[in-house]
Amino acid sequence: MSVETVPEWMVNLEEEDVVFIRRFLLASGSLKEVAHQYGVTYPTVRLRLDRLIQRIQMSESVEQEPYITLVKRLALNDKIDFDTAKLLITEYKKTKKREE
Repeated sequence: MSVETVPEWMVNLEEEDVVFIRRFLLASGSLKEVAHQYGVTYPTVRLRLDRLIQRIQMSESVEQEPYITLVKRLALNDKIDFDTAKLLITEYKKTKKREE
């Protein structure tokens, strides 16, 4: 695959995410094996995989609202928790509907 054809979701990944994906693939998708390689628990690896999945999903969904994109990014980067992010987005959408 040439650099020009790399999917957008892949371009937005950090180096450590790419390393994690590589290890995951080489371990045939075994989270237990990846946990062993990193020297962490299975739940820790599961959480990291879930966060990576969320990052990829976020990069694939093009948000029309920069505010919502910012809130999602803050949640994915552990700057705010997911419940707070959901609350902020919900309230923002309510405000936008009232303005229309």
